[in-house]
Amino acid sequence: MSIDPRVALQSLTTALEEHLIAASNRRGDGDPSVEAAFFAVADAFEVYEDALYEAYNEVTPLQVFDDEDEEDEESAVDDEDLEIVEDRNL
Repeated sequence: MSIDPRVALQSLTTALEEHLIAASNRRGDGDPSVEAAFFAVADAFEVYEDALYEAYNEVTPLQVFDDEDEEDEESAVDDEDLEIVEDRNL
């Protein structure tokens, strides 16, 4: 069942507005309403992206990152980042 991209976009816009409201009324770090609004934006974006692709074979220039993506990037070692240090005192 496909979703009209316009409907998905409206849901995304609503989720973004609710996130702004939650953020502006934050009651400290780890506020559950802000966290819920954050995930609602991510979910609404994914629905919009899927609907856009299905209807028009098009995507946005945006990407949703989760904590697992960040951990994978931090643990990945790139050979270009390695430097060989020689002990010249030998």
